[in-house]
This record gives sequence, C-alpha cells and structure tokens, in this order.
Amino acid sequence: MQLDTLNLNYWAIAPELIVSLVAVVLMLMDAFSRKGGRQANAFVALIGLIAAFVAVVRLGGLAAGGYFGGMVVIDPTRLFFAAIILIVAILAVLLAGQFLGDEGLPPGEFFSLLLFATSGMLLLTAAGDLVTVFLGLEIASITTYILAGYRRYDVRANESSLKYFLLGSFSTAFMLYGMALTYGATGTTNIEGIRQAIASESINFPALLLLGAAMMLVGFGFKIASAPFHLWTPDVYEGAPTLVTGFMGTGPKVAVFAAFIRVFIGGFDVPIAGVGLQLHNGWIHAVAVISVITMTVGNIVAISQKNIKRLLAYSSIAHAGYALVGFVTGDFAPVAFYLLAYSIVSVGAFGVIQLLARAGDQKTMIDDYAGIGFEAPALTFPLAIFLLSLAGIPSTAGFIGKFYVFKSAWVTTPSLRYLVVAAVINSIISIYYYLYPIVVIFFRPLAPGFVRPRMQKATALAIILTIIGTFYLGLLPNRLLKSMEKGQPARITANQPGTK
Repeated sequence: MQLDTLNLNYWAIAPELIVSLVAVVLMLMDAFSRKGGRQANAFVALIGLIAAFVAVVRLGGLAAGGYFGGMVVIDPTRLFFAAIILIVAILAVLLAGQFLGDEGLPPGEFFSLLLFATSGMLLLTAAGDLVTVFLGLEIASITTYILAGYRRYDVRANESSLKYFLLGSFSTAFMLYGMALTYGATGTTNIEGIRQAIASESINFPALLLLGAAMMLVGFGFKIASAPFHLWTPDVYEGAPTLVTGFMGTGPKVAVFAAFIRVFIGGFDVPIAGVGLQLHNGWIHAVAVISVITMTVGNIVAISQKNIKRLLAYSSIAHAGYALVGFVTGDFAPVAFYLLAYSIVSVGAFGVIQLLARAGDQKTMIDDYAGIGFEAPALTFPLAIFLLSLAGIPSTAGFIGKFYVFKSAWVTTPSLRYLVVAAVINSIISIYYYLYPIVVIFFRPLAPGFVRPRMQKATALAIILTIIGTFYLGLLPNRLLKSMEKGQPARITANQPGTK
C-alpha cells in the first residue's frame, strides 16, 4: 500500500496522543518527585484532558473520513462520544484528589492509569477497523482492571479486580474470535470493507459471518453490562473504590457503545437479500430481546438491594437496556445524548457517595445514611437530585435522555415499539428503588455515629458541575440535540481501503 493512500494525518489522533503523552509525563513526575511533593499530578492530568477536549473540538475542522488506511475515522459519532469520555475523565480527576488523600494512595500511578484508560476509550470511539477496536478495548480494559483493585490493602477491591479481569478476559476471547471469523468470511478487518463485502454478496463463508457477529455481540454485551452478561457488575462495583466505580461505570460503557455502533450499524447494517438480510434481522432482534431482558433484570433486582453501590450497579444494568432501545434506531444521536446524561448524573452520584462512605467505603449500606439529610445538606440534596434524574423525573437530564431515546425508537422502528412500552414500564418500576434512599436520608431518625464529611474545593467543583449539567440537559437540551441530529449514522466511505 502506498503512503499517499494511507492518508496519514497525526491531527486525526491528536486527542489520543495528548492523553497518552500526559500519562507518560505523570509517570515520570511520580518517579522523580518526592513523596510529599506530588500535588501537581491532578493539575497536570486536568490540563492534559482539557487539551484533549480542545483537540476533539478541533477535529470537526478536518474532513470526515478514514485516516491511517482506514484504521481511525473522523465523524460525528467519534466527536460526540469522545467528548463524553473526556467530560467523565475530567470529573473523575476533580474528585480523585480528595479520594487519594483520604485513602493514602499514591496519586501518580492513579492519574497515569486513568489517563491511559481514557486514551484506550478515545481510540475505541475512533476505530474504523476491528484491529483498532481490539487495541482500544484492551488498553481501556487492562488499566480499568488495575484501577478496580487500586486499594491494595482491601480484600474486597482485590476480589473485584480479579473477577473483573477473569470475566473480562473471557469476554475478550469471544470478541477476538468473532473478529477472526468475520475476517475469514469477508477477507477484511476494515469496518467499511466488511459492509461493502456484505452489500456485494462476496462472502466466502456466510455461516462464519453470522457466528462471528454473534460472538462479537456477546463480547460487547459483557462490556456494556447487558443481561445475561451482567453478572460481574454488582460484585465489581461493590468491591472497587467508589470513585473508580463511578468512572468505570460510565467512561468504558460510553466507549464500548461507540465501538458497538461503529461495528453493527456501520458494518453489519446491510438489510439486503442474502446473508446481509439474515445478519441485519438477526442482530436487530437479538439486541431488542437483550434490551428488554437487561432493563427488566436490572430494575427488578435493584429493588431488593440494601447496599447503595450494588443498587447503582443494577441501575447501570437497567440504563444499558434503555440505551439499547436507542441503539436499534440505527442512529448514534439518541444513544450519545442518553449516555451523556447518564454519565454526568452517575459520576455525580458516586462522587457524593464517595464522601459519605468515608475512607475504605465503610458506609455504603443505605441504612447508614438514615436521617443525615439535614445534617449534610451540601451532599444529600445533590444526591437526591441525581437519584431523581436517574429515575427520569422531569426537568432533569435523565428525563430528557429517556424521552429522546423512547421517542426516536417509537418513530423510527414501528415494528419494535414493544421496546418502548417495556422501557416505560421499567422506568415506572425504577422510581421505587430510587426514592427509597431519599426516604431513608430525609425521613428516618439519624443513624448513630454520623460524622459530617469534609469536602475539598475540587470535589465541590465537580459536584457543582454535575448538578449544572443535570439541569442544563434537563431544561435546555435543544442546542445540543440539534447539533447531534445534524450528524449522520456511523458510516464513512472516504479513504477506507480494504485488506483483501
């Protein structure tokens, strides 16, 4: 392949390069600075993430299409999902300073791992090839496994990390084998090349393609915590440090959804006669069934949870089901907006729980928060707002996110309207378990041994930003929605050479 056909342009991977280089700088800073002089780590990480966010915005000025031989692409899907990931990472950095100080954990390693994880997630959003999808997935996954067990002295964190690693490796095997079978059937790993091969009916072994797509669906299902691939979620969420739980429950899920859209809507969405029609109908109905099971299992099991982190873990499973309702519309915009709303609210909720739980997550049972509503109003009122938003109460981001997803699915996929009905019923069910912690916090007698948490300025700023985001997206979403709707589904046709 000639160099001029590769379309090499390093600006196309500027966000990933910036985040990775800053992570390396943080490692060097940590190695050569004194133990007591590492306060600059958070500041450097924050500057790097903001620079990467600016780079994502500037990517909009480059021509949409494939770069580096189609390995990475620039399109609206990448821009919006990358922006969401960086917002989550910025909020995590703001919350991490107090978390690391209270826990007595080394900051340099933490911020380096967080930024490397972010770079892998950004690469997932940019993937135009199955090889790039795998690389981004592994970079993000391995660093997240380590972050889950970052509290080394805590047996629960160690167990969480090990479970996440073992089950994550198992799902990665499904994903990689599915990619291999897809390559065997189409002769290419390029996503647009796969689409063209299906459209031209030049499939070597149709059965391999169908099996490969099914195996990748299993891999993606594990990564987004959809049922029946969700069993790792509550244990990992409960055992990991609360801040890490908030980060890995949002950022990686956003990135995997971006890759999911890229592969299945950009590569496998070819509803024409032959294997293309079989594949299209197969994955559409499979995702629809998974969506119903996911939201139902998540909401029903969440009702019985007494631990706030496990409750939010099952809640996240249900929200993955809601996002899948938007996924079947074939457009990235409903999914992207929903995940933006969910990510902001979820990070804010876990940020508050981190402070209420104290060092070592000593207080994570819902009954531990009995009666503290007016004892620590700076934390309990934001937590109530976040829980109401997750329930989908009007004027909040959660309500608009659900309304946008449900409306899009109802209008664009009439044959799957039962999904919207199931989602609305599940949303009503979820109100109970979201209101329960609020009732305990504000209407129960004060639990003994309550100590009012302190809050650093950076932590307060993160919580304020999430509250602003919750109400901004809930009250003034039109500008963002219009900008998203201008984008097209994740298909890129320029500069996408195959590998036949």
